[in-house]
Amino acid sequence: MSAMTPALPVITDESTLPARELAQEAGALMKRVVAEVSKVVVGADKVTEQLLIALLAGGHVLLEGVPGVAKTTLSKVFAKLLGCDYQRIQFTPDLLPSDVTGTSIYDRNKGDFVLRRGPIFCQVLLADEINRAPAKTQSSLLEAMQEHQCTVDGQTLPLPRPFMVMATQNPIEQEGVYRLPEAQLDRFLIRVEMGYPGFEHEVNLLKLHNKPVGDVQPMFDPELILNLQSKLPAIFGGDVLYHYIVQLAEASRRHPDVSLGASPRAALSLMRCARARAALKGHHYFTHADVQAVALGVLGHRLILRPEAEIEGRDVGDVVKDILGEVEVLTTLR
Repeated sequence: MSAMTPALPVITDESTLPARELAQEAGALMKRVVAEVSKVVVGADKVTEQLLIALLAGGHVLLEGVPGVAKTTLSKVFAKLLGCDYQRIQFTPDLLPSDVTGTSIYDRNKGDFVLRRGPIFCQVLLADEINRAPAKTQSSLLEAMQEHQCTVDGQTLPLPRPFMVMATQNPIEQEGVYRLPEAQLDRFLIRVEMGYPGFEHEVNLLKLHNKPVGDVQPMFDPELILNLQSKLPAIFGGDVLYHYIVQLAEASRRHPDVSLGASPRAALSLMRCARARAALKGHHYFTHADVQAVALGVLGHRLILRPEAEIEGRDVGDVVKDILGEVEVLTTLR
């Protein structure tokens, strides 16, 4: 299967200016961010690109990997680069929802209850080892991730903008961990799998050992991030691409190995991530290749396989590959 770029009209009017500006700014920023991250975390260029895709698309990231591959360090470095208010929560089995969202406490001086905000009231939240907390605590993030607001003791409060959750989890360990509910998994725009760095990168890792995260200088600020995100819908995509995305979602629902396929929210996420990837590549339009490149990250954690398929050794990567091979790539609508 080969991705084909649709024939695009030559458009030079003012309507394309936001998209061209975004492509120029995002393309330059990606090179600088990747270079800066590599000073601390080696061999994570592709992972950094996926984090940037989620940032531009205004979504949240689920970062998976075995212990010791620098998931937390990468998240801290990336948060530092964003120049935003940053908080970290270490999820544990005894963590309560109020430890995340906050609670009202009695102030003896005022003679009344006052709200003590939890760490969720920030712009970048690192939920470290999120699967170590029970579902009740994990679900305390649901409203914040979807609505960008938080309800504490019946009082609904807006969260600062931009708001991004980067959650890490170990997919291998089985003791003392809890499976994330499907509703919460669907709130993560993209899942990023972080593997071993490779031989040469691991040699460089030894040379860079103990490189302080504090040496990383911010490259973004909240205003810049919101400005970039506001321009994302201007990235051009023809009707043929919208049809292609929906066909991928429908193919996932029909696949014999899948018990729960991609939702309409997943289709929207595919479009947003494809646009963000195109912008990071310096393009003011997205193509089938952009959709295919982000398909596994967007769909992998949303598809639920049948038990029979798992017994046979199938995984979501195999299913996504099947889906991409099944749906025909067209340059014009029939």
